[in-house]
Amino acid sequence: MLLKEVKNIFHSELDALYSKEEVASFFYMLIEHQLNLARFVLAMQPNLLISKEEEAPLFDALSRLKLQEPIQHIIGSAYFMDMDFSVNKNVLIPRPETEELVRWIMEEFESATALKILDIGTGSGCIAISLAKNLEKAEVYALDISSEAIELAKENAALHEVDVTFLKENILELELLNVKFDSIVSNPPYVRELEKKEMHKNVLDHEPGLALFVSNERPLVFYKRITEFASKNLKVGGVLYFEINQYLGKETAQLLTDHNFSEIELRKDMFGNDRMLKGKLQSTNVR
Repeated sequence: MLLKEVKNIFHSELDALYSKEEVASFFYMLIEHQLNLARFVLAMQPNLLISKEEEAPLFDALSRLKLQEPIQHIIGSAYFMDMDFSVNKNVLIPRPETEELVRWIMEEFESATALKILDIGTGSGCIAISLAKNLEKAEVYALDISSEAIELAKENAALHEVDVTFLKENILELELLNVKFDSIVSNPPYVRELEKKEMHKNVLDHEPGLALFVSNERPLVFYKRITEFASKNLKVGGVLYFEINQYLGKETAQLLTDHNFSEIELRKDMFGNDRMLKGKLQSTNVR
């Protein structure tokens, strides 16, 4: 079959579910991943033929896309901070908004001569690994409650040749670590059950609810607990960074104020939503 005919089939089967631009992007990602063909190949070779064996993984992917499975799960990787990260059903797919949080931290610590950072709820390890890769003086730790997530994060750390200390812990129960950190960062679960109606089927059906959702009654449960933890495990002057629910920016900022944090800054993401929060610890709060 001609490769351009396969592309036309993708559009005829998927354009009702996704935008034409998304469908084209999926197709080009797949031919690069499955066939090692660059996206400009059709422009250079419009009559390129592929074999039945080469067609098979493309049509398998098409079937999965029709069920709205994320393209990142199909190819097994996601692009984040100019790096490829392995992803699967046990971790969230890294988002571009989270890149903005990582770049904020990098900018503020780029001249640090010694630095200890903790990433809470590391998932694929994208935040911790990106910081370890770009902040050469940083000693990076990362924790998660999921053994499967930690195993995948370890694979990603090895892939990108960085040292990260991974810890399997439940942050809702953890009180102290035997390390004092210069910075703690977290992108914890923050989507309220009532917000599910705003989400796409590919997220709802294929990404881990454990890493996404909180109850309507206690939407800041992780933020409160992590802020309490940070107040005991940061050095005085240490900095706490959060990715947050866009609808709860002021409420989340108040948590930091209530736990001895100052110089609090709330930032919007590329889409104009309140998405990132920072505060500096003024005094320790060990009980």
